[in-house]
Amino acid sequence: MTLDALESARTETDWKYPGWKIVLAGFFGVMVSFAAIVPYTFGLFIKPLSLSFGWHRDALSAGFTIAALTVAGASPALGILLDRFGPRRIVLPCIVIFSLALASLAGLSSSLMRFYFTFFMIGLVGNGTAYIGYSRAISTWFTRRRGFALSIMLAGSGCGAMLLPAITQGMLTHFSWRMAYLLLALIAFAIGFPLTACFVREWRLPKAQAEHSNRVRIGAAVVSRTFWIIAITVCLYALSVNGAIAHLSALLTDRGVPAQGAAYCISVIGATGLVGRLITGLVLDRFFGPRVSQIMLLCTVAGIVLLSVATTLGAGLTAAGLIGFSMGSEGDITPYLLSRYFGIERLSTLYALTWTTYAIGGATGPLLLGRVFDVMGSYRPITIQLLAVPAAIPCLLLFLLPRYGLIGSKGESPINTTPDGVVTETLS
Repeated sequence: MTLDALESARTETDWKYPGWKIVLAGFFGVMVSFAAIVPYTFGLFIKPLSLSFGWHRDALSAGFTIAALTVAGASPALGILLDRFGPRRIVLPCIVIFSLALASLAGLSSSLMRFYFTFFMIGLVGNGTAYIGYSRAISTWFTRRRGFALSIMLAGSGCGAMLLPAITQGMLTHFSWRMAYLLLALIAFAIGFPLTACFVREWRLPKAQAEHSNRVRIGAAVVSRTFWIIAITVCLYALSVNGAIAHLSALLTDRGVPAQGAAYCISVIGATGLVGRLITGLVLDRFFGPRVSQIMLLCTVAGIVLLSVATTLGAGLTAAGLIGFSMGSEGDITPYLLSRYFGIERLSTLYALTWTTYAIGGATGPLLLGRVFDVMGSYRPITIQLLAVPAAIPCLLLFLLPRYGLIGSKGESPINTTPDGVVTETLS
């Protein structure tokens, strides 16, 4: 084992290790990023904006669609920039543009096109404020505790999802939607920018890892079977989970569960997602990642199957808990596996590409289930159960993943696994 690897293994377990400052900066950065602000507060503005300008709700909802599609399209380019220039140089300008765009919404007039353009700009820089940039920085600081470090950073989104809607609703109730947009912009900038500027840095890679990481060719990585197994897993998982969540409230209320109870189920998804994220991070540092992913995918399948026959609040809460727990894991597992198989040098680019496949699956699932409902006139158990099939397929695909080792390079990774899947380090 190299001296760098020995030093990393010794210090990563110490909370005084400088890498934990980057993790905390990432946690708060993600907490006030696109990933937390836009999805979880957008709906709160629909009614106030509709009343102010007379816009139809479907027209307003198109703003979110524009942002989501722009994020999906812009993510690969952002990934390339992050890999070339480093996280800090890209994340900081993205935070500035994101905050200014949010603030500009406070000055909205009756121009719907201006509304759409603003959300296009938000989508353009959205992922630059969220997981992709911070994941790369954190991965350069951690080897033995990388899974747990990533899970803490990603947990910021869950905390933001719990706090920001309440803050926004308070502003809408006591002040106005214009003041609410200004406050969100201020929060995004005042928390995200200084913490990123002061603490987010890449550390030089351990010598053994750097020697191998520099040999990874992006072309070879993208065409490899390993990359496509990961990408397909992300896409199919997103199809199942987003389809279930988008229709969860409607399905339960159609079966007699009170609307407030359905809302509790959605809240449970957020809470269990946070728990799942932290537990997954701890487990990833001990066991072979694909096996961890398979267990979480089975939780998804079980949750959707239970949801398909749920007629009571208790069953709905249990199904939501299983789905939420698995949701918290996927954000940890994807960057972790990419870093183990392809190294750090191209991590942001590859992560961004898998995020695009996630967006494709996530957009397809709700549409498919909605179409089936329109045709059949109800949420029949068999249709919901079929939604679990895409999440079950990767459980088999993941058996095809090899042990950790850099794909698309001439050397082998210093990270390996024992036959029982436990992460170890190769002596050199």
